[in-house]
Amino acid sequence: MSILSIRIEDRVKEKFPEIALAYTIVEGVQVKATEPEKVLFMRKIEEEMRSKYNIDELKGNPLIRAYRDFYWRIEIDPTKQRPSSEALLRRVLRGRKLPLINNVVDAGNLASLKTLIPIGLYDLDKLLPPLVLRFAKEGEVFQPIGGKTEVLTENQIVLADAEKIVHIFPHRDSIQTCIRENTRNVLVVACGVPKVPSNLLKEAAKITSKYIVMFAGGKFGEVFLVT
Repeated sequence: MSILSIRIEDRVKEKFPEIALAYTIVEGVQVKATEPEKVLFMRKIEEEMRSKYNIDELKGNPLIRAYRDFYWRIEIDPTKQRPSSEALLRRVLRGRKLPLINNVVDAGNLASLKTLIPIGLYDLDKLLPPLVLRFAKEGEVFQPIGGKTEVLTENQIVLADAEKIVHIFPHRDSIQTCIRENTRNVLVVACGVPKVPSNLLKEAAKITSKYIVMFAGGKFGEVFLVT
């Protein structure tokens, strides 16, 4: 099993002492379209979430509230740009289905929906360790999935490897390390903010990895917590 480490920059810890990450690696996946029986499994989980949650009461949910509060602290309006897990849940509660992208990404979205924790998925072989959760440098650029290149400001928090930014915390991933058909090894990161218990982060990373193995094969190892 591949070894990778992630650390949190001291300045980030000082401003947001409760920020945490949980991560693990899934090796040997086969990326392709999600098989019909796995799509049925996704639809079953969607129905479970519809029976469990009411869209008008979401803002009172402790997990959703925690991510919203953090968004306000980093100057993002969460009513205009939803945390990814909340956006997935709202989509499902409005009667829509989760999108079908590929089996690994679909597994990650399903896990984020079920756990309400934002999940990042990265092609491990396109990363250049070490990885650091840090404040962006003024003028750094980021290439998001499905969007235009962004110029960042120093108040934004990013996950970066030795040469590039792979994630704007806790909501956007980079096209440079996204999951493609030739991806074989996946880094799974569960993003935690203040008031999100660390055990939930570890469980979210574990559930994500189990879903990936269920959908795309492979195996995963230990789940690590970074605080």
